[in-house]
Amino acid sequence: MRRSAIAARESLAAAERERLSGLLCEQLRPLLARLSPRNLGFCWPYRGEPDLTAFVTDWLAAEAARVAALPVVVAADAPLAFSAWRPGAELAADAFGIPVPSQFESVDPDVVLVPLNAFDAAGYRLGYGGGFFDRTLAARSPAPISVGVGFELGRVDSIRPEPHDMPLDWIVTESGTFGPFRGKNGI
Repeated sequence: MRRSAIAARESLAAAERERLSGLLCEQLRPLLARLSPRNLGFCWPYRGEPDLTAFVTDWLAAEAARVAALPVVVAADAPLAFSAWRPGAELAADAFGIPVPSQFESVDPDVVLVPLNAFDAAGYRLGYGGGFFDRTLAARSPAPISVGVGFELGRVDSIRPEPHDMPLDWIVTESGTFGPFRGKNGI
C-alpha cells in the first residue's frame, strides 16, 4: 500500500503536483485561521509530497510572532525534534536526504502538518514506516494538533491501523478538510 501510494504521487507531472498543492493550501488556510497556531511544524516536500513552503512563507509574513519549524530526526527510535525555519535559511540534508535547518533552534509546535502517503476516513495515516510522527505525537504532552496533508490519490478504505497507531486530528487534501477525528480540536 505504501509503495503504490508513493509511486502514484511521484508519477504526477510537476505542473499537476503544483496545482494540487495550491488547492490543498486553499483548503488549509481557513483551518489554520481557526486553529490559530503560534508555532507551526511542517515538512519539506519529499518524494512528490505537497509543497507547502510558499504557503508557510505567507503564513509567517502575516504575523511577526509566528514561528515555523521543520522536523529533525534525532535518533532512529526517538521522537522528532523541531527546528525553526525561516525563508531563505541555510538548509542541510539529513540522513534521509531531506532538508533541515543547518543551525538547530528548538521549537515546540502547536500544530504539526503531517505528510500523508495513504490515509483513510477514520483519520489514520500511512507514512514511510519509521514511526517518527507516531512517537512524536505520543511523546508530547499536550500533543500538538496534528493535521495530515496529502493528495486525494492517497485515500484508501483503511490503512489497517495497528494498536500503536493514532488517528490525526484533521486531514486536509485538495478536496477539503476532514475531521476532527480524535474528538478534540473541533472548533
